[in-house]
Amino acid sequence: MGPVTLKGKTAVVTGGSRGIGLAIARGMLDAGARVMIASRSQDSVDAAVAKLGAGASGFAADVSKESDIAALAEAAIGELGAVDILVNNAGINPYYKRTEHTELAEWQHIIDVNLTGVFLCTRAIGQGMLERGKGAIVNITSVAAHQGLTRGAAYCAAKAGVEAMSKSLTQDWAARGVRVNNVAPGYVKTDLTAGLAANDALRGEIEDRTPMTRLATAEEMAGAVVFLASDAASYVSGATIAVDGGRIAT
Repeated sequence: MGPVTLKGKTAVVTGGSRGIGLAIARGMLDAGARVMIASRSQDSVDAAVAKLGAGASGFAADVSKESDIAALAEAAIGELGAVDILVNNAGINPYYKRTEHTELAEWQHIIDVNLTGVFLCTRAIGQGMLERGKGAIVNITSVAAHQGLTRGAAYCAAKAGVEAMSKSLTQDWAARGVRVNNVAPGYVKTDLTAGLAANDALRGEIEDRTPMTRLATAEEMAGAVVFLASDAASYVSGATIAVDGGRIAT
């Protein structure tokens, strides 16, 4: 078995300035990788790079914009030389509406970031991996890809779409040395879920449906990502690891 280390590897982590993305970037640095994080705001990128310290760099990019992703890929090659690992973590879920009340623009916004953004980053950065005949891509999906969430049709559709795309990419790319896998978090304590975690009724409902009876920490997502990105997972592609406290087992 290959060691669970990223020593000598380079990585790009989208949505890496906070929450799960920041924890993944830190985990990869701890495992020996050099890491470039991407986020929409230059200020948030700069603040996160300062927190991460040595081995970290950053670039401001909106994953839903093709031109931004082309610039990100170019910057990553210039900074890192080549990209061994891509973590597609950037995602949003800002609308809490039933489907009949969801505007097309709201649906499209979620699809553009959570699904099309993964496609754009994978296509742009995956090109170099294919040319070198090696690489690992890890997509951060969700239990929402497996269980329907109330008022979350667009988010569920996007995350399920990413998992289906990963299987298709495995058919296309695995024989060419590029592995594509997913990590599906459950409910994680981050800034984005702070309101939910503070609501005793909502948090209690989630905890009751989770066999481990608690929300996860962002740091608990990093281990699965580091494993899938490492040579220890050299024969793993098209797979999804649920890091959800057992929720989708119920």
